[in-house]
Amino acid sequence: MGLMTGDEKHGPAATSTLDVLWVLYDRVLRVSPGTAADPGRDRFLLSKGHGPMAYYAVLAAKGFFAEEVLPGFGSYTSPLGHHPDRLLVPGVEIGSGSLGHGLPLAVGTVLGLRAQGLTDPAVWVLLGDAELDEGSNHEALAYAGPAGLGQLNAVVIDNSSATHGWPGGIASRFEAAGWSAQTVDGRDHEALYAAFRAPHPGRPRVVVARVEPKN
Repeated sequence: MGLMTGDEKHGPAATSTLDVLWVLYDRVLRVSPGTAADPGRDRFLLSKGHGPMAYYAVLAAKGFFAEEVLPGFGSYTSPLGHHPDRLLVPGVEIGSGSLGHGLPLAVGTVLGLRAQGLTDPAVWVLLGDAELDEGSNHEALAYAGPAGLGQLNAVVIDNSSATHGWPGGIASRFEAAGWSAQTVDGRDHEALYAAFRAPHPGRPRVVVARVEPKN
């Protein structure tokens, strides 16, 4: 991340996701530069796309593009914009940055895979806690549980930036809609890995990753 010296407006949004992204790409996701176009790959969707420095750093570390591209971050000539662009950045599944659309896209991705008979690939989506204030996310999480979308996995970065919050915590909101849910320390790699690998047959899964409050 230190190679990206451009004018970054969302530093905390990026650093809050770093540990989750590393554990996913290092130990969980079945996708690599060589399988990025394979229909059987796992899909990762960054809904929290307004702070993508950690995402770019992890993709570069895993070989999706050269680390030499990182210093140009945010410049007019760089593919690495302040919001990821799936047409410009290898390994990126969606263009993102507008809050509230990642979870609906993840639901649609699972439905699309099912329609093609692809029931093995997992779909992961990373959201911020403030995104849950958006009605589109409420509709998506309310649908996914009763629909039994077991291929769907969500991670919510909770840095206490949501406006409204949720009585009983974020996980309870998903549980009420039929999801398997767990809250863990978002900096603890072993706790994250165990939560990501927990079985959830017939139900979507959400892991709430608590990190330090946004300053």
